[in-house]
Parts: sequence; structure tokens; C-alpha cells
Amino acid sequence: MIQAKKVAFHTLGCKLNFSETSTLSRLLEQDGFVKTDFEETADVYVINTCSVTDNADKECRHLVRRIQRRAPESMVVITGCYAQLKPQEIANIEGVDLVLGAAEKFNIVEHLKTLTKGDSARICSCDIEEVSSFHASHSLNDRTRTFLKVQDGCDYGCTFCTIPMARGKSRSNSVANVVQQAHQLAADGVKEIVLTGINLGDFGKGLEGGKKREETFYELIQALDQVDGIARYRISSIEPNLLSNEIIEFVANSNKFMPHFHIPLQSGSNHILGLMRRRYRRELYTEKVALIKQFMPHCSIGVDVIVGFPAESDAHFQETYDFLHELDVSYFHVFTYSERANTPALDIKPVVPVHLRHERNKALRNLSHKKAQYFAAQHIGQTRKVLFEKFGKEDMMEGYTDNYIKITTPYRTEWVNQLVDWELR
Repeated sequence: MIQAKKVAFHTLGCKLNFSETSTLSRLLEQDGFVKTDFEETADVYVINTCSVTDNADKECRHLVRRIQRRAPESMVVITGCYAQLKPQEIANIEGVDLVLGAAEKFNIVEHLKTLTKGDSARICSCDIEEVSSFHASHSLNDRTRTFLKVQDGCDYGCTFCTIPMARGKSRSNSVANVVQQAHQLAADGVKEIVLTGINLGDFGKGLEGGKKREETFYELIQALDQVDGIARYRISSIEPNLLSNEIIEFVANSNKFMPHFHIPLQSGSNHILGLMRRRYRRELYTEKVALIKQFMPHCSIGVDVIVGFPAESDAHFQETYDFLHELDVSYFHVFTYSERANTPALDIKPVVPVHLRHERNKALRNLSHKKAQYFAAQHIGQTRKVLFEKFGKEDMMEGYTDNYIKITTPYRTEWVNQLVDWELR
């Protein structure tokens, strides 16, 4: 009997990457591969990369070196944003056998059939301008909350960002197809769907029968709200200029869309927002937060913010710090700016010293911790529903309230993938 080949995956980056890795896993499992842990010996290792920061690039190279030490005869496949942006750079890493760009990642099964260890690394990529198709993806069996990719690519031109170069133009699935996927996920026992995309609020662009399809994110959430069997939806991240008042009001009145928004800010200084080419100013952000809190005082609001962007002076950073301090939000994801090749931000001066970038990152992370503690403390004594996940550490399990407060408790089998009434203490 021929032993099935083992494949292991590692994902760097965003929720959309996790959904795509899960889809790649299912494609290979359908072809006879057996999925194994990344720390185990496998015949094929697949690394799905991010390239938002320099750290993601470095981590990819580090992972390849680890594989080389553990299993030098195994195949190593690199895909994702880093693979699209710098395929030759990756191909030059010792141990890499196959580099799959944006248009080829979902053809991984066919590529592996003709791959031989020992040859020079094969690059399968194309000009990102040629990438126009949408590939549906979702995570399943990896976690209780399923990440469902409904949109890809971005038509924005933020000066710090490589994503349009790595992902291509904005394009989406159709409302009908997403609803069909949601019905299938419900049948598979999924309780919560996290809608993901590169620019999620730009959902609706695509081709249908050779003609342009134009739908809206608002139409999508209205349709999903009618799907039986799915108890919860979350909107992973949405640009403030695309977060319409009607979307906010709809979420406030929905029993399925959770009171939880994640809204990129990037800077609290209008001057820096202008240099970043963001499509809003801080005043709009303030309005959106105020409206959310008017309709849903208990709503959790997460914020993306970048520190150390070129020309960010101490005064500009203080503007951001003070803005976030006063804003009624719940937590931040803080990113330290790192230079990315071929981005307009490289021409903006003066450059912020790296040690200052790190100091500013630490200051905002400390503020975020205080914000999160304050938000949780406001809900002490309340009973809210928690969806518990199977995964935890040392006989513990984790789950989230509707408004995204993390709960950790001793493991109970009967609570896995169940909504449990929980009194917050």
C-alpha cells in the first residue's frame, strides 16, 4: 500500500490569508495528501506569506531555514503576497522549490505533480494587472469562527501599501454565491462567519457573463442576515469612508451581525493622513465612532494605526495619541512603519528614526491595553453570550462575547462551538 504524502501549512498575515490556506489544504487533501502539523516532518511544506511589513519577509526566510534543518528532502512551496511581489528573491532562498503568484496559488495540485526536488526553484507568476478572477475561500475545521473571503484586491493607492501590487484590482464574489456558501457552512455546523477581504467595504465589483457586476456590501449583509443556521457574523475590517450610516444602523438592528467593528485609522493627524493618501480625515472617523456608539453603546471598536510614517513629527504622533485617547474605541492593532519597495512613501521625508518608531509603537500598545481593560470593566455584571472554541492551552478553552470580549475558562467538551450565557466578572 502506497503511503499518502503529508503536507504542512504555515500562514503569515491577515484573516484572508488564513481562509486561503484552508482552501489550499482542502485542495491537496482531495488529491490524497494528509495534512499534518507544521512542526512535524512532511513531504510538502506550504508557506502562505504576507508582505505588509519587513518582519513578514524575514519570518518567511526563517521558516524555510527551519524546514531545511528538519527535512532537507521535503518540497517547499511559497505563495501569498511576498511570492507575488518578489518571486525571484524567494526563489533564491536555499530550499525553496516552488513560488506561486496570485494567479497560480489555487493550481497548486497541478504544479506539485510535475515538481522534482533538486531542480532550481520554479516560479509561476504573472503581471498582477492580468489577475482578474475571484477565487472563493473559507477556513473550515481550523477554528469555530470561519473566515469567509468575499472580496479581494484593492483600487486604493495608499502611499505605504504594497497590497494592490500583490493582490491586484478590487473584485468580489457575487451576493448569490456568498449566500450559497453561508448555507453550506451552516449545514457543516459553523456558528460564526467572519467576512473577510482586502478592502471589504468595496465589495460588489466583478464580472458576470462578461459583463460588469455591481452590487454593494450593504446588499450582501442584508442577504446574509436571512440565512438560517448561522448565529453570528462579524465584519473583519472596513474603511471608515465605506462604512455607511445605513450599514451601522443595520448592524445595530440585526440579531446576527455582532456589535463589533474594526475600522482602520492609520493616523490621527490629518496632515499624515494626507501624505498617506487616505480617503478620509479624522473628523469623519470621529463621526462614525459617535454614530456606532449612539446606536450600540456596548459595541467593540478596533482600530488599525501606523506609527513612524515618514514626516511624522513628535507633534503629529501626539495628535494621534491624543485623538485615540479621547476616542471611544476598545483596542488598537499598532503597526510600525517599514519601508516597502516601489511605494510612494519612500519619497516622503524626513524619515523617522527606527528607535522612535518603536517607542511610539510601545506607547500606543500601552494605551490600547488600558482601553481594552476599560471596555471590559464597563460590562462587569452583565450576562452576554459567548461562543466557545475548541482550541486553548493547558486544558483551557477560549471564546468571545458578541462584542468581542475574550473569555478564558477551564475546558468543557459540551461547550465547544456552543453559545453559552456568561456573566462577566
